[in-house]
This record gives sequence, structure tokens and C-alpha cells, in this order.
Amino acid sequence: MFRANTRSGPPDILDFASLSLLFAAAVTLHNLEEAIWLPGWSKHAGRYHVPVSARQFRFAVLVLTLLAWVIVGWSALGSSFAGYLVSGYALAMLVNVVFPHLAATFAMRRYAPGTATAVLLNLPVTALLLQQGFAEEKLDPDTFLWAGPLVAITIAMSIPVLFAARASASGPE
Repeated sequence: MFRANTRSGPPDILDFASLSLLFAAAVTLHNLEEAIWLPGWSKHAGRYHVPVSARQFRFAVLVLTLLAWVIVGWSALGSSFAGYLVSGYALAMLVNVVFPHLAATFAMRRYAPGTATAVLLNLPVTALLLQQGFAEEKLDPDTFLWAGPLVAITIAMSIPVLFAARASASGPE
């Protein structure tokens, strides 16, 4: 995970693998913040979030959090394919900082759950992760140009599917 720095000075501890672990931890904390407060907030969010039950939302973020850890682990084993999954997931979380978190917070003039961890954790960690992925040549810019958005869109599209899966599995609340 830690790689020796080829230039003089201290070792570079923020390599792609280390930042990937930090990314999974940031996703976990972000999803935890949302799992606690977003279901209640969603009932009054209007067009900024569909109302969602605590069970549905917590199931979805549990699956997505586990997914982050699985693909980070797979990437750490040396899979370049998994590296693109991690970077696509990072792109999704980077976009998520603005839409919906910052947009909803400003438009509604009230705090949208997840905004603090999105801005303070996800924004810097994902930006550094992507930058380091390109610097270490773990990510090819031409491949990332289509793979990153594809992964991000797939993750975004999975959210309502996960909500529906949990709703149908549990029946009425």
C-alpha cells in the first residue's frame, strides 16, 4: 500500500491505494451521517429528494458502503478494472457534493444531511484520489473519460432500485 518515493524526501504515503482506503472510510462516514438524518429530512425536501423510509435508505447506503469497501479491496489486489470502479465511484461522490448536497442546502436554506461530510471529507479525498490515480498512471485519461461516468451513472441509477428492493422485501412499514 505504501510505496517508496523515488525522489529524495519522505515516503509518499498518500498513494492511490492509501487514498482508496481513505475514500472508503469517507464514504462510510458520509453514508452514516445520511443514514441517521436523511430519511426524516426527505419527508420535507420536496423536489430535492424523494421521501424515503429509514429502512429503505439504510439498506441502500449499507449496500453502497459495502460496495465501496469491496472494490477498494479488489483494487488493492492489483486489479486495474477495480481501479476504474473505485475512480468512477469517486467521481459519483465528487458530483454528489454539489448535486444534491450543496444545491439542496442553498436552495432550501436549510442543512441537507450529508453536506458536512460531503464537503469536508468526500470533496478533498475524491479529488486527491483521482489526481493521484492519474499521477501514478493507474488511470488512463481516455479510459476514465468513459468508464468514470459510466460507473457514476450506474451507481446513481442503483439507488432507486435499492430503495425499491428493500420496500418490496419488507412490505409495509
